[in-house]
Amino acid sequence: LRFSCRVWGGLVQAGGFLRLSCAAHYGKILSTDVMGWYRQAPGKQRELVARINGGASAAYTNSMKDRVIISRDNTGVFLQMHILQPEDTAVYYCNLDRLGIDYWGKGTQVTVSS
Repeated sequence: LRFSCRVWGGLVQAGGFLRLSCAAHYGKILSTDVMGWYRQAPGKQRELVARINGGASAAYTNSMKDRVIISRDNTGVFLQMHILQPEDTAVYYCNLDRLGIDYWGKGTQVTVSS
């Protein structure tokens, strides 16, 4: 299973909006898979942004829960981010958890200017 990821919106200013997408290749997404987005800022550990299960039940990290929406379909996982701030600058990774086995996308740089 492999992912290809895209950023819709490019470099964004504070207060702006971005949409990230990760499409799965060489395998199918199962309803039992949990999909998510993580991010890693320079000098910091990778952290969870949001996760969503096959029943579309989502969980969000407190720092972003009012500004992001995660969704999924049978092709991949998506993240809409609103009111972006410079501290949201990081590499964003999509993730698929299949019964405890993790599959990661390569990471997509998001840069928010002040």
